[in-house]
Amino acid sequence: MAYLLFWTITLLAGSCYASEHNRIVGGSPTTINEYPSIVQVEFLGIFTEAWSQSCAGSILNTRHILSAAHCFEGFFYEPSRRRIRAGATFRNTGGSVIYVEREFNHPTYGTLGYDGDITVVRLMAPLTYNPVIQQAPIVAPGSVIRDGRPVIHAGWGAISQGGPASSQLLDVTIYTVNHELCRDRYLTLRPPATVTRNMICAGILDVGGMDACQGDSGGPLYYGDSGVLIGVVSWGNGCAQAFFPGVSAAVEPYVDWIQSIAE
Repeated sequence: MAYLLFWTITLLAGSCYASEHNRIVGGSPTTINEYPSIVQVEFLGIFTEAWSQSCAGSILNTRHILSAAHCFEGFFYEPSRRRIRAGATFRNTGGSVIYVEREFNHPTYGTLGYDGDITVVRLMAPLTYNPVIQQAPIVAPGSVIRDGRPVIHAGWGAISQGGPASSQLLDVTIYTVNHELCRDRYLTLRPPATVTRNMICAGILDVGGMDACQGDSGGPLYYGDSGVLIGVVSWGNGCAQAFFPGVSAAVEPYVDWIQSIAE
């Protein structure tokens, strides 16, 4: 077996389905050269009719990206109101912009809390690979991610809970958290929140201060410096809290499904 290796519950997108949305907290400035597989997911505002980054995603191939299902659903959602920006270090500017053809939200999404919060998005036109637009390597089926391993979030999200977005791509290194411990902590909420086996928890346990935050939804959770994609930013209780780790959809349980769509 290979070892590769936010209600106050917050869905970490740019418009909230709970109470807040999240971006990188406690991170450092970086560039798209370091993370060429990450893309911005831009929303067309309902009232402003202006485009702005609100989620993120990862490049699967030239026609498909991987993101969070909650970024591609809702009362006002239509594919025409989403587009991606690839190859850009700075938020809402530069790189290549391609519009969304359709989304494939996982069929279990919405059936048990935030389980299945993962989507494959087909683009209207193919991306062109170059040094800052590259395919993300995804975790191998059967891989086990052990507790306490370093993992990396990258994104343009809020730099503090409820704070402003970052204009530049940020990254932060945190650590995987034991699943049972994370599950038990979220069960203390009222109402309790469910952490399923299809999720990965990560943070700086009992310290906090580093996390994904508002606007980072759909973005990557990488396994250390390997760049292997093991998670998709999904939800949490606020941002960068000591007691509650952030929660990502685990990629490994969905690899066969992802590959069946992103052929």
